[in-house]
This record gives sequence, structure tokens and C-alpha cells, in this order.
Amino acid sequence: MLATISEMELLTETEGLTDMIIHSETFDEYIQARDELRASTEAQKLINDFNQMKDMHEEVQRFGKYHPDYERVSKEIRQLKRSMDKHELVKAFKDAEKELEFLLNEISGLIAHSVSETIKVPTGNPFFDNMSCSGGCGSGGGCSCG
Repeated sequence: MLATISEMELLTETEGLTDMIIHSETFDEYIQARDELRASTEAQKLINDFNQMKDMHEEVQRFGKYHPDYERVSKEIRQLKRSMDKHELVKAFKDAEKELEFLLNEISGLIAHSVSETIKVPTGNPFFDNMSCSGGCGSGGGCSCG
């Protein structure tokens, strides 16, 4: 399929936007936080321990409270998650990830709404996503699409 001149221009503009995102302070902070998290043996051990317990928890969940290890595994996974989430590098990475996601959602929204105000764009926030017209204007719901 041959691209038209306007499609080529669009691809060129997209590359420019991508370059701006990649060279932004938000992206730099994300990469730095990711690299520091990956380099930390302590944080990686917490993450690996949590992932292993998560697998065990999924197995126990199949039987629910009737599984003999249900209470122990449920307690341990909560403790591991809390320890992992409290780790300084994990918190820094999650914060940087949220900031990058916010930036990308904001850009997506600007692009979509420059095409049409009725285009639904996920915000990453379930509260606001549920306020949009889910199911479209023909679904019979209370839709404020215009």
C-alpha cells in the first residue's frame, strides 16, 4: 500500500512528537527510576519474592478459604506487597511511571479531541473513564455526546 503525501507528513510529525517525548524531563525521570530499580538487588529480591508468592496465591485462590494454606498465603502476599510498595526505589519508579502515563494520556487526548470532541480517550482514571459515553450514543444510556 502506497502512502499519500499527507500520510508521509503525518508520519514525520509523529516521529517529531516521539522525539519530544523521549527527550522530555518526564521520560528522563522514568528511565532513571527504571534503571535504578533494575540495578537494586534489594528491590529486585522484593519484586521476585512478591511475584513468586503471587503465583502461589493464584493457586490457593482456586480453592479459596478451603485451601489449607489460604490464610498463610493471603497474609504473606499482603506483607510482601506492602514491603515492596514501601521500598524507596519502587515508589520512585511507580511515581515516574504515573507521570509518564499522565503525559501520554494528555497528548492522546489533545490529538483525539483536535479531530473530534466526541472521541473517547482513556484517561487512566477509572472515575473519569466511566463518566464518558460508554457504549455510544445508541446504547440507551445517559449520554452527553454532542
